[in-house]
Amino acid sequence: MRKKAKKLNFWNVMLLIACFFFLIFFIYPVANILKESMLDKSGSFSLAAFKKFWSRKYYTSAIWNSLAVSSVSTIFSCILGFLFAYFVTTVKIRGMNLVNTLLMVSFVSPPFIGAYSWIVLAGRNGVLTSLLNNLFHTRLNGIYGFWGIVLVFSVKMVPLVYLYVKGALKNMDNSLLEAAENMGGRRWGIVLKIMMPLVMPTLLASMLLVFMRCFADFGTPMLIGEGYRTLPVLVYNTFVSDVGKDVSFAAAISVIMIVFTAAIFLIQRYVTSKMTVEMSALHPVSPRKESGAKNVLVHAYVYFLTFMAILPLLVIFYNSFQKTNGIMFVDGFSLDSYRKAFDRMGTAIVNTFTYSTIAIIIILILGVTIGYLTIRRKNALTGMLDTVVMFPYIVPGSVMGIALLVAFNKRPLLLTGTAVIMLLAYILRRLPYTVRSSAGFLKQINPSIDEASLSLGATSFTTLRSITLPMMAPGVISGALMSWITVVTELSSTIFLNVTATQTLTIAIYTEVVRTNFGTASALSMILCASTTVVLMIFFKLTGKKEIDVG
Repeated sequence: MRKKAKKLNFWNVMLLIACFFFLIFFIYPVANILKESMLDKSGSFSLAAFKKFWSRKYYTSAIWNSLAVSSVSTIFSCILGFLFAYFVTTVKIRGMNLVNTLLMVSFVSPPFIGAYSWIVLAGRNGVLTSLLNNLFHTRLNGIYGFWGIVLVFSVKMVPLVYLYVKGALKNMDNSLLEAAENMGGRRWGIVLKIMMPLVMPTLLASMLLVFMRCFADFGTPMLIGEGYRTLPVLVYNTFVSDVGKDVSFAAAISVIMIVFTAAIFLIQRYVTSKMTVEMSALHPVSPRKESGAKNVLVHAYVYFLTFMAILPLLVIFYNSFQKTNGIMFVDGFSLDSYRKAFDRMGTAIVNTFTYSTIAIIIILILGVTIGYLTIRRKNALTGMLDTVVMFPYIVPGSVMGIALLVAFNKRPLLLTGTAVIMLLAYILRRLPYTVRSSAGFLKQINPSIDEASLSLGATSFTTLRSITLPMMAPGVISGALMSWITVVTELSSTIFLNVTATQTLTIAIYTEVVRTNFGTASALSMILCASTTVVLMIFFKLTGKKEIDVG
């Protein structure tokens, strides 16, 4: 009996609960998608869906479109972000605190809001388009298509690359650069031959994140693609087709997306493992005051990119206060758009903050628990759980949404149309980050502290509650705040799962943009952006930081 009681202790029960959660709510839905992709309409085994996809250029072109737009956006954002990080690390920039704050606000805003803002600014009837057409007597068609998507993605992702690379440059010892200069090395030669190789692992990690986000993004290509089909857009159109949704075909596209993202993830992991560089900065690189043309050009570059990053938010801020006549903007300012937003979308606003708060609480409990199990309670099962918990990271949001919808649209687990399925999407999408951060904090806490508590008679749960968690609290709380921001801006998965009663702000904004109700969309966007900005400021206050640590 004592042996049995020992086997069923608190941590074993928590391990079984965590495994059961992933088995039912992640492995089963993804496996179900794989199964659906291999069935025909009669329920018999068939590879017809895959044959249909690979036999028609209309569908296969979506792969190359996704790869092309993601690759070009990644290259541009990485070049621009690396230069940005290099300049602010080596040159003293006036107003750098404000620059950092503006970049962070831009970074935490929903990606598709940038697409909507650029439509208002540079669409067919946009401010810039109309100005250029009038000045040069041309007929520009606006920002739509491949290069429009690339522009939105590149501007949006520059802050992410900047944050990653700047963190790596801070860990670089300045004596290496000084030695190279003393040996006659030129500045750009030093950058290419010394700095680039040292930060390459970090740059590759940021490239993976940028590529994965661009590849899986639904809102941006949907709004400004105008016929430029990417895989997320294709799977959405297939699944919600007015003619009749083709579940098997949508499932097949989803499987293809998973294969591509998994392959990209594994390649990046392999390359990074071969290029690992340990850096310890006894004399960190510090910005120097420059003068002359170089100083002017560096400041112009930093200020211009910051302006481009924050421009979409300035556009929606201005539009949210403009008067509207139905769906058109007219001269003058008012709060009508905000009144309409609260009258029509009040439920969406409440849902957003309710769902995100509940999701973060569950994410924290599961994330800390799983992190503790994988670090302090290592065994074969925790090792397997540690691997499985990262799989949602490589599953695109649109695929996750379809997987959940297909898996739980019938009894005994009929979750379609409920708040529970929305919460599941939030939790599964963001849990890997919390598990990794919790595990990282635990690794920094010496196990001897836990052992001392246990030797004094405390149980393992008491030790976690009274000693380990308080030591982890600052990092866990700051991580929770950042996770909350990413939860409230989720669109790719929840666009498939919502009904009128469970609509959230991001879905409401997207719906209003599609309906060309730009005034209401702007007001809703400002409510969302203001909320994320307030949480960002709280994050800075609690941590004492002036920027987000994404490394």
